[in-house]
Amino acid sequence: MAVLQKIPALEVLNIFIGHLSGERRLAQKTCEAYARDISEFLGFLSSYLEKPITLPDIVNVEARGFRAYLVQRRRGNRPLSAASIQRQLSALRTFYRYIERRWNAGNEALPLIKGPRVKRPLPKAVSASEAIKIIKDPLDSPGEPWIAVRNQAVLALCYGSGLRISEALALTGRDLPLRRQIQLRGKGNKARVVPILPAVAKAVSEYMRQTPFQLPPDQPIFRGARGGVLRPEIIQAEVRRLRGALGLPETATPHALRHSFATHLLAGGGDLRTIQQLLGHESLSTTQRYTDVDTARLMDIHAGAHPRA
Repeated sequence: MAVLQKIPALEVLNIFIGHLSGERRLAQKTCEAYARDISEFLGFLSSYLEKPITLPDIVNVEARGFRAYLVQRRRGNRPLSAASIQRQLSALRTFYRYIERRWNAGNEALPLIKGPRVKRPLPKAVSASEAIKIIKDPLDSPGEPWIAVRNQAVLALCYGSGLRISEALALTGRDLPLRRQIQLRGKGNKARVVPILPAVAKAVSEYMRQTPFQLPPDQPIFRGARGGVLRPEIIQAEVRRLRGALGLPETATPHALRHSFATHLLAGGGDLRTIQQLLGHESLSTTQRYTDVDTARLMDIHAGAHPRA
């Protein structure tokens, strides 16, 4: 390894943030979050080593130094949650990977450091009967009849096909008429095939019949009241209205319909691999959360029904 220049820590940080904003074109808020997390670590390291630090000091941090930093962040005056500490660790790993590429100087200790275990929240699904209510009730919504039909079609795609709301609103005229399945690109530009139930196809077809706007084949089919591209906030607001009208919990959201799609498939005997593919999850571990949801539901039923509960 080449002899490292004693570049001041602040300059190293500025070079790294310049790389994020320039070469990687990350959003300003993301760059600010990286700058904040790395700056806090460098401030700790300077105090820990009791001197102004430079690039060699950053590269040569030992495992005990990283652990001391995590302990301070977890137990200090402003203790962080396990999730926040994992986020800071992720930022540090990105920072050190950049240093290794830029200055050919790796750190062998950081890959050995594990943060606190984060308890992932269970997906917030709604029951099958609640999902059906959410989809059917928009037909009684105030306003133009075609808008109610539009809302029903979007929500039917979320629950009937497991689409994210952004994916439903991205459908264009080229996807029509909906057949038994369509291919779309979701998060991370990952392609997947999703099923289209007859009821879902019928809801979208009815919307297309009633919409007052001419829709070019390369444009999104779902439109706002004045003809612009429909925004997710409009559908989210409609579901909030439905929650009040139907007495549904606050967990009832458009995205909860996607969770319900997966949870109800699992409860009906669907296998995890298939559900993973239908949802477009990169990792099976993400899909496995739904087994926890189903187990929690069974435990609630047991607690309410068993005579010795």
